[in-house]
Amino acid sequence: MAESSPRGAWLKPGQVADRAGVAVSTLHYYEQIGLITSRRTAGNRREYRRDTLRLVAFIRASQTLGIPLARIKAALDALPHDKPPTRQDWARLAQDWRADLDRRIAGLVALRDDLADCIGCGCLSLTECPYVNPGDVLGEQGPGPRRLPPATRG
Repeated sequence: MAESSPRGAWLKPGQVADRAGVAVSTLHYYEQIGLITSRRTAGNRREYRRDTLRLVAFIRASQTLGIPLARIKAALDALPHDKPPTRQDWARLAQDWRADLDRRIAGLVALRDDLADCIGCGCLSLTECPYVNPGDVLGEQGPGPRRLPPATRG
């Protein structure tokens, strides 16, 4: 039975899936890997707290930005599990992610700005690069695109 308080209301999987724009199977997967939780009714049906909508939105937005599920799970593990996270809990998570997101933004800007030019990928610098890597000096620094920030190198 759903609680009367809107903040504490429990939602059926279909309701959460519809509102969050995901398949019910996605909710089950997120639950299986520990990103969200549910409770079981007397009839053994799943129910999710209303705040699961915010968790799913956070997961989806993070995935869209290329953040691995393991990193998302680590962030969500820092939130309370016995009650909905507060505004302060989310602010703390945002602060913890700020530096990483800033690095990702800088990497995306560098990729956008340098994509048409040499980004030190090695494709033109196996022996010499007519642009910015004569003698393949970047190859001595290691594999991958050497001129992009580390966060964009994978």
